Amino acid sequence: MIKITLPDGSIKEFAKGTTPMEVAKSISEGLARNVISAKFNDTTLETVSPLNEDGALTLFTWNNPEGKKAFWHSSSHIVAQAIEELYPNAKLTIGPAIENGFYYDVDFGDNNISEKDFNAVEKRAIEIARGKHDFKMRSASKAEALELYKTQNNPYKVELIENLEDGTITFCDHDTFTDLCRGGHIPNTGIVKAIKILSAAGAYWRGDEKNTQLTRIYGISFPKQKELTEYLHLLEEAKKRDHRKLGKELELFTFSQKVGQGLPLWLPKGAALRERLEQFLKKAQKKAGYEMVVTPHIGQKELYVTSGHYAKYGEDSFQPIKTPKMDEEFLLKPMNCPHHCEVYNFKPHSYKDLPKRFAEFGTVYRYEQSGELHGLTRVRGFTQDDAHIFCTPDQLAEEFKNVIDLTLYVLGSLGFDNFTAQVSVRDLDNPDKYIGEVENWEKAENAIINAAKEKGLDFIIESGEAAFYGPKLDFMVKDALGRSWQLGTIQVDYNLPERFDLNYKGSDNELHRPIMIHRAPFGSLERFIALMLEHTGGNFPLWLIPEQAIILPVSEKHEIYAEKVFNSLENNEIRALVDRRNETIGKKIREAEMSKIPFMLIVGDNDQEQNTISVRRHGGEDIGAISIEKFTDLVNNEINSTLKSF
Repeated sequence: MIKITLPDGSIKEFAKGTTPMEVAKSISEGLARNVISAKFNDTTLETVSPLNEDGALTLFTWNNPEGKKAFWHSSSHIVAQAIEELYPNAKLTIGPAIENGFYYDVDFGDNNISEKDFNAVEKRAIEIARGKHDFKMRSASKAEALELYKTQNNPYKVELIENLEDGTITFCDHDTFTDLCRGGHIPNTGIVKAIKILSAAGAYWRGDEKNTQLTRIYGISFPKQKELTEYLHLLEEAKKRDHRKLGKELELFTFSQKVGQGLPLWLPKGAALRERLEQFLKKAQKKAGYEMVVTPHIGQKELYVTSGHYAKYGEDSFQPIKTPKMDEEFLLKPMNCPHHCEVYNFKPHSYKDLPKRFAEFGTVYRYEQSGELHGLTRVRGFTQDDAHIFCTPDQLAEEFKNVIDLTLYVLGSLGFDNFTAQVSVRDLDNPDKYIGEVENWEKAENAIINAAKEKGLDFIIESGEAAFYGPKLDFMVKDALGRSWQLGTIQVDYNLPERFDLNYKGSDNELHRPIMIHRAPFGSLERFIALMLEHTGGNFPLWLIPEQAIILPVSEKHEIYAEKVFNSLENNEIRALVDRRNETIGKKIREAEMSKIPFMLIVGDNDQEQNTISVRRHGGEDIGAISIEKFTDLVNNEINSTLKSF
């Protein structure tokens, strides 16, 4: 007999060789009908895998992320079979599950695949799925595996196998298809009821630009057709909200090949939007006791060697900048924190000086691969709302909680109320990924967990997601489409103060190390604005939007009155503009709607005579004719209802 520990802590005895599916049946028939994958002692396995030792078992359904991963990975096998049948000369490589769906990288040789071919692949994949073929794992020797793929003339699989050890190689079979695979599948193909090929893109073998370019087939699948229909509807909505599309339409930002990939150019309206976000945070930071600093865009290489950033980012970042002086090298700044350590080092500090809170909207640079660049969410130059707090151990808990308060204020003021806090800690199995003493890591992780508890945050703990120099608290925000984004982050760092030899004189007249807190409520302005665009569909909060109102004179004779309205609004700090074009009022309204301007103020004969404005809200609501003073109150009340003081 073996002892199986279930997630609720209960322990049950089963005969050796019992499968996860049999364990599920012993619990309930309903659970057994829904179980599609399992994990035993941290290893993902099939529901029919025999269990031969004591251990912890977790059963997954479609509703678990791990269940979806198995479902989508299995679907990639089904699609790969369809591709192999439709394109006999195609060479398959790898096909993992991803956050939403799966992909399979294929060398199609002389053939091309495009959107017009997707339907045929989907149709054949569904036919295969309906066969209810079991997914079966089997072991193979290295020689057998190499022979199979050399016979198929598939150099990609041969390369993968050559890097594996004999005795560790497994295949997955279903129907007439076989594939090199580590495992993690659903019981059979029949569970997959709907498959959609979403797109095809270029992808270099193993992500190396020197290698062959393959075709990456992206797809998604579901256990019900209804769920696919809902997902495709969500995708269409996401396309409408794509920040790249909206950013162009609203004239916020652009990119130029001459300037360089991943380097956004902010247009006047976008620059004004950034400025308002900066001023919003600066105002709150000032009340919270922060001091603004400014640091250079470059620094000597040794600065980043000392901080550890060169070891982590150096090879994948922009190449060093050489000067006329022999052996002198500078780097584009990948992080602001080393510079802030040197700001702290400007003069000696006493415990009475602490905490010191240095803040900066600092632009940093990282050389992201061209294939990974994506609008404002993945760029090569971005501005962080960075701050670093240097404090004593006694001050750490209070300072960390104060930063949580500031972050919650920022998210709440911008309408992000649906979020989960994530405590990101070390991966204990890979200690080489991190710098610093284990004792300090434990102190830092405990400080974050305790602060999150005291603030009543709904949080989860994620192993392996910490920064290389310290653990962190990340805020995972859900947008209007239910997608999750990582925004604000707060980190505790014992390591950089050590590496930069930072100290303060304590009450005992001895020198001590300060503790460093890194924080960025926005994360980066670029990514934050991208998320704001997609979350709001371009309908920003009234306090933030570049143009709060547009004045639409019915004809040329009303332009003088329109100018009077404009001046009155400007005096009341309401951002407006006058549309003086010789167009019909209907066209002006339609274009104002497309520009997502919150209020359209139409002025004609009656308004001019009665000193009023006819107010129409974006979306079609007709507020009617009111005085300028009443409109000013309407705007201010709406702003005050969403933008509270910190």
